[in-house]
Amino acid sequence: MSKEASALVQRLWNYCNLLRDDGLSYGDYVEQLTYLLFLKMSHEQSLPPNNKPSPIPEEYSWQSLLEKKNGALDQHYRTVLEKLGEQQGMLGLIFNKATNKIQDPAKLQHLIHELINREQWNSLTNDVKGDAYEGLLERNAQDTKSGAGQYFTTRSVVQAIVEVIRPQLGETICDPACGTGGFLLESHRFIEKHNPKQSKKQKQHLRLKALRGVELVASVTRLCAMNLLLHAIGPVNEDETELPVKTANSLSEKSVQTFDIVLTNPPFGKKSSITITSDEDEDDKNGLTVVRDGDWISTNNKQLNFVQHVTSLLSKTGRAAVVIPDNVLFEGGAGESIRRKLLEECDVHTLLRLPTGIFYAQGVKANVLFFERKQKGNTNKKLWIYDLRTNLHFTLRTNPLKSSDLDEFVDCYKANDHKLRKATWSESNQNGRWRAYSYDEILQRDKLSLDIFWLRDESLEAMGNGTSLEVLAAEIIVDLRSALAGFEELQNDLSKPKKKKRLNSFAALGA
Repeated sequence: MSKEASALVQRLWNYCNLLRDDGLSYGDYVEQLTYLLFLKMSHEQSLPPNNKPSPIPEEYSWQSLLEKKNGALDQHYRTVLEKLGEQQGMLGLIFNKATNKIQDPAKLQHLIHELINREQWNSLTNDVKGDAYEGLLERNAQDTKSGAGQYFTTRSVVQAIVEVIRPQLGETICDPACGTGGFLLESHRFIEKHNPKQSKKQKQHLRLKALRGVELVASVTRLCAMNLLLHAIGPVNEDETELPVKTANSLSEKSVQTFDIVLTNPPFGKKSSITITSDEDEDDKNGLTVVRDGDWISTNNKQLNFVQHVTSLLSKTGRAAVVIPDNVLFEGGAGESIRRKLLEECDVHTLLRLPTGIFYAQGVKANVLFFERKQKGNTNKKLWIYDLRTNLHFTLRTNPLKSSDLDEFVDCYKANDHKLRKATWSESNQNGRWRAYSYDEILQRDKLSLDIFWLRDESLEAMGNGTSLEVLAAEIIVDLRSALAGFEELQNDLSKPKKKKRLNSFAALGA
């Protein structure tokens, strides 16, 4: 992040601490900033030299807010949010069900008049505006009490994934659990960086058609929409009606569109209230049931359903990277069957074992699984694994995972030609973190488990060493939190009324 963007984040964030005294959370603050920034930038675009017609009706414009103070401002701001939420397109997407959560009119006035109005947002580059907003989203995600981190994937991981997937100009990219839009945004940055000269048609495709996201929570959809908008992604003219992101449950929809690339970090939590039932295996379990053509196995395991969903979104030459918890790698039953089908129908070529402590969902050990649709003549029969977990310890604030920590993985991946891959592990170098396992070896494993590790865990040794004890205690806490989360899910399931409903209608994921 540039110094200019960092300074802007700090100025905006300082005021959040004052609003927190009135009970406003970080998430509430970022949401209110989203509304006000949109209004301010639309106003700036209507002024010289841009002179663009504003999509905001004059009676609800930024200028209309500046003309009012104290109680009158508070009441007018509430009216603005309500009326703009009734509009179509990006306006309706950003202001849908918007409410004013700033209870003190004096503080609302200060935020509008003294902070946001004094900044000329359109004089800033897209990079500065976008990075500043990303910085606010990251600050919000670090507030573990709000649980906002489940919508924000660690950016160093996102960057490494996009770096090895290498999205190309003209390709389509989807994230069916997009959160605040990290994968979509980083893909856009990668394409822009490697294609500085684009035709008008190519620019339009990248802005309007290349990126698609789905998010379950409406308030997070608006953050994603604003994040993309600040990076000049999405419709800006009245005749442009295709939206890059929408609010929906990906698992209860059948997409009529396939994509060249699917990148996603589905929400953590093993159990879902929805049972996905394949057309070949109609299930009779209690709960909400969704019948989807093409799915392999019926299950109410959310992560396993997302793996199936991602494969259904891929084009005939599509490739994917999916963040998954450890249970997807070793769980029996439906898990084993889905892994077997995945190996049969896709080239499952890479697994990145992520360190604990880098995701905001406590107690989750995660991985990134890379695969693509099998091509005719493809003879790959190996799964390459990079272990970025064993004997590596990171925290969210004091020792965060940096992009440089993933440099070796990116280099080992050999994105341009997988045939050039070479293991760093050998009998003579048993500390190597990169090695391959043949499909034959995997098929012989119990339950076809992909939970494979080979490095000696130093935290289980030298127990007399104080540092090792500290590390071991931290890992025990992680495991206990994970178990507690599982018991909470079970308790929630048991407390729900038993009813069954079958859904057979689906909305289109694409435009």
